[in-house]
Amino acid sequence: MRKQIANMLKLLKIMIAALLSWVSFTAMADNSFNAVRYWPSIDYSRITFESPQPIDYSMFALDHPKRLVIDLKDVQADSALQNLCDKINAGGDPWISKLRFATNRPKVLRLVMELRDDVKPTSFSLQPVGDYAYRLVMDIYPGNATTGAAIHSNAMTALNPIPLSDTNPSHQTENTALMPANPPGTDNIPASDEQTFVKLPKTPRQDLNSHHQHIVITHPIIIVIDPGHGGEDPGAHGQGGTLEKNVTLAIARRLAAKLNAINNVHALLTRNDDVFIPLAERVNKARRWGADLFVSIHADAYITPDAHGSSVFTLSEHGASSAAARWLAKSENEADLVGGVNVGVKDRDLAKTLLDLSQTATNNDSRHLAHNVLDQLSEICQLHHDGVEQAGFAVLKAPDIPSVLVETAFISNPEEEKRLTDDRYQDQLASAIVSGIQHYFASNPATARAKLAKQP
Repeated sequence: MRKQIANMLKLLKIMIAALLSWVSFTAMADNSFNAVRYWPSIDYSRITFESPQPIDYSMFALDHPKRLVIDLKDVQADSALQNLCDKINAGGDPWISKLRFATNRPKVLRLVMELRDDVKPTSFSLQPVGDYAYRLVMDIYPGNATTGAAIHSNAMTALNPIPLSDTNPSHQTENTALMPANPPGTDNIPASDEQTFVKLPKTPRQDLNSHHQHIVITHPIIIVIDPGHGGEDPGAHGQGGTLEKNVTLAIARRLAAKLNAINNVHALLTRNDDVFIPLAERVNKARRWGADLFVSIHADAYITPDAHGSSVFTLSEHGASSAAARWLAKSENEADLVGGVNVGVKDRDLAKTLLDLSQTATNNDSRHLAHNVLDQLSEICQLHHDGVEQAGFAVLKAPDIPSVLVETAFISNPEEEKRLTDDRYQDQLASAIVSGIQHYFASNPATARAKLAKQP
């Protein structure tokens, strides 16, 4: 009897010790997620784990079948992680076919991604910035250039923003109705990639400039449209909850549709879904695609809600043209910090792109384009400033492509926020920008990169 009691006491001690150990581990090591966010796209898929403390992790790949394994240390699973699995396992991700998780060993939570094909995964940690706490970022890139084209037709049905269990209102994708609904006639605009032009053949096409019959286009003109922000980077917030990234994509899609209705003009979007694209990569895409023009679309905020009006910016070589321009450029150039860039990646070509501003002719062409676009915007809305403004926007730093940044309106102004979400006003903005581009080519046929020729 005494032996039985002793054994029971021993077992009880073991159970109490195990319980105390579990309680201690939970209290000390449970670095529970603030949020788990998921951004699938044809460029790459991103998963972000946000937490109160940095996450210690390791990652390795397995074959037969192709899998990616991520071990998260001292992290407890929760409903946000299960929601992530449910979303990915529904089959809409271009690169990940399945995701599962389980406790692999004490204090280690293992995630296993089953992959559709070869991928190039990257991972990095981010320090707190803005409204975000610590973040662990997993980016899944296609393993080769042809993978995206092969998967594209089968995997674009569910590429909408899917934030999961995020309680921070500044991270939410409010007014997401702006995102899935393409403007009339743009339902077949595909996501931009290395092979795909955004074309709308069913739309009646017209001449680039019907008022100057002495000019004809001999080769396609490529115009790259850059919808500002995206994915982890929402951009500016309106008082009504509108996010800049949603407005810029909606306007950019309309602009692409109208440009593709012009003979021998091809429009490309730097992003056509809710995905974060680093500033330098936006410029690099335009250069890879041989762009003749680069137009970045924004709807920024200012420190006071009464700021209003449209603006057109070119790159400044000698400082901003106003205090507001300087503030806006600083805000936009911090997009990489918010969206999350792997600073460990070094690319000499990108660095050169951001620093080489030697072509004065390109800057002159940019100013000429900006004046034409600003003139057309003045026909439909108030201007924030009478003339073209200048500031050091990183996204305008292509040395060989005329580039402008259009601030369509101030999303921080309640009246302008309402207009920015209106289909008719978005269409008017797109039409004005197209008209400005047409006037630019009509009055500037001999630009270094314009592919125009005079009739005999």
